[in-house]
Amino acid sequence: MKNYFGKEIAERYDDDQSVYEPNIINSAVEFLAKLANGGAALEFGIGTGRIALPLSQKGIKVQGIDLSPDMIAQLQSKPGANSIGITIGNFSETKVNQRFQLIFLVFNTITNLTTQDEQVDCFRNAAAHLEIGGCFVIETFIPELRLLPHGETIRPHQFNQSRFDFDEYNVSTQELVSHHYINVDGAFKGHCLPFRYVWPSELDLMARLAGMKLRERWSDWNRQPFTNESTSHISVWEKRSES
Repeated sequence: MKNYFGKEIAERYDDDQSVYEPNIINSAVEFLAKLANGGAALEFGIGTGRIALPLSQKGIKVQGIDLSPDMIAQLQSKPGANSIGITIGNFSETKVNQRFQLIFLVFNTITNLTTQDEQVDCFRNAAAHLEIGGCFVIETFIPELRLLPHGETIRPHQFNQSRFDFDEYNVSTQELVSHHYINVDGAFKGHCLPFRYVWPSELDLMARLAGMKLRERWSDWNRQPFTNESTSHISVWEKRSES
C-alpha cells in the first residue's frame, strides 16, 4: 500500500466542510457508539480524526491505524487527540496488541487498498483484532457504472471556475483513478489518487473468508434501506467465532 496522503494533501484534507456537517458526524458517531456498546474501538485509516475524535468524546476508547504520518500530525494537532492511541502502518496488515468490540473503516477508505489481495487481508486483519461478537463496519460508495455512457470511462463530479473533479474507470480491473484540480492564482493544480472499487457482494465474500457474517446493511448512517438506487452503503459484519 503506497502512501498518497503526504503533507500537501494532509494540510488541506479537512477543507471540504461538507463531510463535517453535524448531521453526518452525529449520525455516524451514534451508529458506531451503539455497536461499540461500551467496548473499545479501532479505526482503520483514522486520518485526521473526523469520526474518531467525536466518538472518543462519547466515552469510547478509540485507537487508530494510518499509513500517513502527515495525516496523523493533523489529527494530533486537534483538541482531544491525546486520548486516542495511534499506530503508523498499513491497516491491511498492521497489528495492535489488543482486541476490540468494534473496528470501522469509513469514507471509502477500503478502496485505498488497490488490489483484491490487500482488501482480503484487511478483512482478515479486522477479524484478528475483533472479540467474538464484535463488528467490522465499512462505509463506501457503489461504483457509478450505470451512469457511464457506452464506451465512456470518465464520470465527472464537479466542473467550475474554481475546481474540477472526475473519476476515470477501468472496468476490466476494477480500478478507478480520482482526479482533483483546484484553481490556484489562475492555474489549475491538483492530484490523482488510485482506488480499487468493490461491490457489496464481494465484500461479503471477503468477510466470510475471514470468519465474519453480514449482520446489517444500510444506505447511510441513518439506517435508510439499502436498495438498487443506493449510491453508498454502510455494512456491518459480525465475528461469530475464532477462525
